[in-house]
Amino acid sequence: MSQYLITQFLNGLVLGSLYVLLSIGLSAIFGMLGIINFAHGALYMLGAYAAYTVVGVLSGNFLIAILVVPLAIGLIGALLETTLLRRLYRVVPLYNLLLTFGLMLAIQDAVRIGYGPEGEPFNIPSALLGAVNLGFTYYPKYRLFIFAITVLASIGLILFLEKTKLGSIIRAGTEDSDMVDALGIDIGKIFTLVFGIGAALAGLAGVLAAPVQNVAPAMGMSFLVDTFVVVVIGGMGSIIGSIIAGLIIGETLTIGVLIWPPMATTLIYVFMAIILLIRPRGLFGREKFHE
Repeated sequence: MSQYLITQFLNGLVLGSLYVLLSIGLSAIFGMLGIINFAHGALYMLGAYAAYTVVGVLSGNFLIAILVVPLAIGLIGALLETTLLRRLYRVVPLYNLLLTFGLMLAIQDAVRIGYGPEGEPFNIPSALLGAVNLGFTYYPKYRLFIFAITVLASIGLILFLEKTKLGSIIRAGTEDSDMVDALGIDIGKIFTLVFGIGAALAGLAGVLAAPVQNVAPAMGMSFLVDTFVVVVIGGMGSIIGSIIAGLIIGETLTIGVLIWPPMATTLIYVFMAIILLIRPRGLFGREKFHE
């Protein structure tokens, strides 16, 4: 029984890792641009389908998909920001919500037209098949790979934001983008970069999720709702909050399945309600977002 509990705990870390990748991108976009991006789930789904296509064309080279697909999704995100979203920054936020929601539907329908409404099978890469002996249990290599990539991506993003000049500009823009613009920095390019980074992280999550989920047009929507819960719990705009909340929600879902399967999903909303009652800004949210 103890070994089973340990396995479920590790499964929670892996599920939480996917939430982390999605939520830090979503949180970065909201923190800098003030946009609640409903198209984020569609970019996640697009990453999974792009990985499916790349692996099919290149005869199973999954490593190339991990390197190329997030970059491609990031460029798509940057293009969406420069051509569509940028035009709505100065208007009522409702228009941004409607636009990103429309983009989500458009991307989903485009994928349905191109690949069909049914899901596509995606096998775990042969190099990552099998299990690793952790001493206390055996655990699938690929799931450990997901966790390791998430750790590296999270550390890389934090170091980028904390240790580089560009990261300092992004953090300053998160606090007051008008002030950064007044200092002579092209805030428009910074907005594009942040949106592209957020989209790339969603694409990376899609690539990693593809071998453990059915690659389907609606896969982004089911994950997006839970990702918003993660961002709210962690605090809107907080990268650290998203990382911690993503792991908490992953564990809550997997442990909830053990305790009471029908209520597993409901538990995360109960947890969110408790957090918001105690701390309305979320675990690491800033006062700015509630003015």
